[in-house]
Amino acid sequence: MTHKSRSGLARLGPLPWIGPAVLLILVVVVWPVYEMVRTSFLKISTSGFVRGSAGTDKYQKLFDEPDFGHVLTWTVIWTLTVVGLTILISLGLAQLFNQQFPGRRVTRWALIAPWAASVLMTSIGFKWMLNQTAGVLNTAMTDLGLIDKPEDWLGDPSTAWPWMIFVAVFVSLPFTTYTLLAGLQTVPGEVYEAAKVDGTSTWQTYLRITLPLLRPALLVGVVINLINVFNSFPVIWGMTQGGPASDTATTTVFMYQLLNTDMGESAALSVVNFALVVVMVLFFLKVSRWNQEEGR
Repeated sequence: MTHKSRSGLARLGPLPWIGPAVLLILVVVVWPVYEMVRTSFLKISTSGFVRGSAGTDKYQKLFDEPDFGHVLTWTVIWTLTVVGLTILISLGLAQLFNQQFPGRRVTRWALIAPWAASVLMTSIGFKWMLNQTAGVLNTAMTDLGLIDKPEDWLGDPSTAWPWMIFVAVFVSLPFTTYTLLAGLQTVPGEVYEAAKVDGTSTWQTYLRITLPLLRPALLVGVVINLINVFNSFPVIWGMTQGGPASDTATTTVFMYQLLNTDMGESAALSVVNFALVVVMVLFFLKVSRWNQEEGR
């Protein structure tokens, strides 16, 4: 009996081991995606009752929204700007933290602070700091004579966007920096010694040795940041709630705004967001793979 039971388990292969993980993915990922797509084709009242099929009407209504084009454009700009700045600054910080200097351990710990704190809490903290009437920034700049009167930093999209980008980069730096630092610490020291013997300059060593060997860590950092920043909600909602109107909203925040008026339309935007993230990540992975093949 024991031999037969073992033979039966052997026929199942790795299924008993991966089965729980597959079940978890089905429940946590696949089922919500299915419900999201299904909801986008339904007529749902504001009280949550299904009133029948809507076909593709919700998608048509979404694409006819006057703010949709503006929101989509700013979402792309927001994502590329935040991810680009995060990667560039993190490269510098990782290179710095990879060197020996007094207080290195303390500065490494300090970098964890934005990561350890709630993103929403950090965003609200910056919102208070930028408050027009009682904000620390306005008070300090007025006292120093830098501005004549308090500015409504978050009430005007032209000043709100730079501040939101700053906060988004601020909270994204710890993860990205430590990812790249881990990549730097896997580079063998012998490689740099050989480069010195060959007379390679510091800049050439960085471009020809460090960056190529950092490619796996860079890939992880960029992909994770693309997904997180594109779907970023706490930073924008905590600082401006996408206002005034939808002038500082990304598609994720705009989706939440639509939820108050039309659940089906909000679900349609969820599907569009999901598709955009998948396409964006696949495109980046393809480009990265192409670059790797060209390097060979």
